[in-house]
Amino acid sequence: MLNDVTFGQYYPAKSVIHRLDPRTKLLALIAFIVLIFVSDNFYSLFACGLVIIISIAAARVPFGRILRSVKGIIFILLFTAILNLFFYKGKNLLWGWGIITIYREGIIFTVFLMFRLFFLVMASSVLTLTTTPVELTDGIESLLKPLKYIRFPVHELALIMSIALRFIPTLIDETNRIISAQKARGADFESGNIFKRIKAIVPILIPLLISAFRRADELGDAMDARCYSGSKNRTKYKKLKFAWRDLAAVFAIAVLIAGVVLFNIYAAQIFPAIYEYIKLG
Repeated sequence: MLNDVTFGQYYPAKSVIHRLDPRTKLLALIAFIVLIFVSDNFYSLFACGLVIIISIAAARVPFGRILRSVKGIIFILLFTAILNLFFYKGKNLLWGWGIITIYREGIIFTVFLMFRLFFLVMASSVLTLTTTPVELTDGIESLLKPLKYIRFPVHELALIMSIALRFIPTLIDETNRIISAQKARGADFESGNIFKRIKAIVPILIPLLISAFRRADELGDAMDARCYSGSKNRTKYKKLKFAWRDLAAVFAIAVLIAGVVLFNIYAAQIFPAIYEYIKLG
């Protein structure tokens, strides 16, 4: 039932993306997210999509594995698209009925929004599929290290995120086992109206919460048994180091940023007719 959720699951492979420093991948993801929402025409958005495809190919991750992450939020995508399609106001009215209206600008905005969310989820999946939770923790802690001077709990925040990522696949497996056990006892999760389906979820949530609290308690005992005391006097077995491939990735991101900015500035001059028709806003 929840096998389509790939967020937080690591896919082992020998690729350039896997060998990149986690700090480089985190910064690249942040820059890519900014670029997605800065892009105001389909040309720059197409460039972002091309970068995603190249990244997936370089990571040697099955494309279907990436698409499964999008499948998990398909309801949110459709719900958001419908709201924007029917309630976005513009100048060119195409159809209207009461308070529900469809404008040409609304269609363009909806398409932009769908592509942006689609690329956002895919980029995040590439990060989590090519980076272990430990590497993500070290990368986040390293990037937030300057905040330690203002007494911000950087290590604790990174540890919380790492534990959360580690528990996502575990809780998914636990949920699937509980569902299978409830089905073996005669539970029905697929028939009936929406209220009956929501009511049928209760026998899943209660055992899942109990299992989650039990695992959290066991994890706390294990950390105490190993004399864990936070970031105080803590050393690293593997220290993060930038390599030539990280410099190449930073250069590629800089080229992408420059390309998207140039597209936004000069797209109206290069493709005036098409740009005026599809420009967002």
